[in-house]
Amino acid sequence: MLLSTIVFLPIIFAFVVLVWPQAKTIRHIAFILSLLEFLISLIVLNKFDSGTAQLQLVEKQMWIERFGIQYFLGIDGISLWLVLLTTFLTPIIILASWNSIDKKLKGFHVAMFVLQSAMLGTFLAMDAVFFYVFWELSLIPMYFMIGIWGGSRRIYATIKFFIFTMAGSVLMLIAIIYLMYLTQQSSGQMSASLLEFYKVRIPFVGGSILNLQSLLFFAFALAFAIKVPVWPVHTWLPDAHVEAPTPGSVILAGVMLKMGTYGFLRWVIPLFPDAAEYWAWVFLVLGVIGIIYGALVAMVQPDIKKLVAYSSVSHMGYIIVGLFVFNEYGITGGLYQMLNHGVSTGALFLLIGMIYERTHSREISKYGGLAGVLPIFTIFFFIITLSSIAVPMTNGFIGEFLILLGLHQAKPIYAYFAVSGVVFGASYMLWMFKRVFFGEKGELVKDIHHPLKDLSLREISILTPLVILVFWMGLFPNQFLDYSKASVKHLVTNKNRYYLQIEDIKSGNLKQIENK
Repeated sequence: MLLSTIVFLPIIFAFVVLVWPQAKTIRHIAFILSLLEFLISLIVLNKFDSGTAQLQLVEKQMWIERFGIQYFLGIDGISLWLVLLTTFLTPIIILASWNSIDKKLKGFHVAMFVLQSAMLGTFLAMDAVFFYVFWELSLIPMYFMIGIWGGSRRIYATIKFFIFTMAGSVLMLIAIIYLMYLTQQSSGQMSASLLEFYKVRIPFVGGSILNLQSLLFFAFALAFAIKVPVWPVHTWLPDAHVEAPTPGSVILAGVMLKMGTYGFLRWVIPLFPDAAEYWAWVFLVLGVIGIIYGALVAMVQPDIKKLVAYSSVSHMGYIIVGLFVFNEYGITGGLYQMLNHGVSTGALFLLIGMIYERTHSREISKYGGLAGVLPIFTIFFFIITLSSIAVPMTNGFIGEFLILLGLHQAKPIYAYFAVSGVVFGASYMLWMFKRVFFGEKGELVKDIHHPLKDLSLREISILTPLVILVFWMGLFPNQFLDYSKASVKHLVTNKNRYYLQIEDIKSGNLKQIENK
């Protein structure tokens, strides 16, 4: 019941918040409940066996027997850290919303917990229909989060976000239904189990997109590419980030974008190995374009938040190229970069939200000389900037290094172009840092009528765990990578006939049980 608890407890928390009688204590209750969820997720980490690539802590029950749809949850080295990232960021986001969200508090925290539940369900669902339900469910609270608590162009941003993501989801639904039909053809019993999907051998013919495996591959890939987002279907992201409130931007960058890259790793690459290998060049090209394009557009942004939003397009491009080189370095780097991006970009959006609460402006040209006024804020911003540009000993370095190593090993020509993103990234981030924190004081900084105050104890408490993670993941990466090593190796070794089995932990020993 541990995974069910992790997935559905936030829904219960949402109900508790909804009926809580004292509006003044909603924030405190929500924060305590989100901490409880994080502590429970640590139990999952404690029970997890890093020595196996198979599914653990499985919970499985027939749901709609006629169509082979099951209540099916499981975890392995691919999903483990994404689950922890989700539960880790949620209390931080709730604590960060203390000042930025000042209306409809109940509604905001209900949306936050429903979103958390949907994201966790997406990472843990092993049934296609079950996965799709969580995937779609995540759109609704994010839609309201931007639409209600967002900026002046929030309606435009929410509609764009919804249309883009829904368009991709429809194709994925059609592909899921067709895969269920294929399981019936191959085994005589319709099933929506991902493990049964892995067993289906889907015809592939190279040289044309009009073959079954390629069509199904692109149906899933488009849905995940929009969510990542991959260039050129990225245009919803900057608008969503800019208009979203700070908590919305953090959860969007920190976790929701990873649902797309996780989808590639869990569904696209193992389900359609021939098509994935044949069409890999498409995603390598798009990934490299995303790296360079995102960096160049970020460089000319006058708005700090929009700059970080475009930097996300660049960083997510690294993850895509890492996954599509199909070797251990690339996939390990891609998986690690998912966590890094969640920590670093999440922290950047938090910092931008904190300065915005003080000045109500994000225009770079209006700042300058902040370092002399807000020294603690400057130190935190500097550390996170180093992490974002992948300086050695920070978390960002490990992920990008492994991705570029894997890319160079498999496709050197792409690595030569992708590495330019490292230079561009350092350029626009350090240039932005120089203009905001040094030089002559800008109009917002020297405004004597509204003197700026440095970080409060609450804000330092929000940022400190993220800074600890920056160095922990940068200095001791094996403490994280070891948990996913077996799963990544299993995926690379068995890429053309990928399979997963269910293992049950009893009395401290692993006992393999039949996969039914």
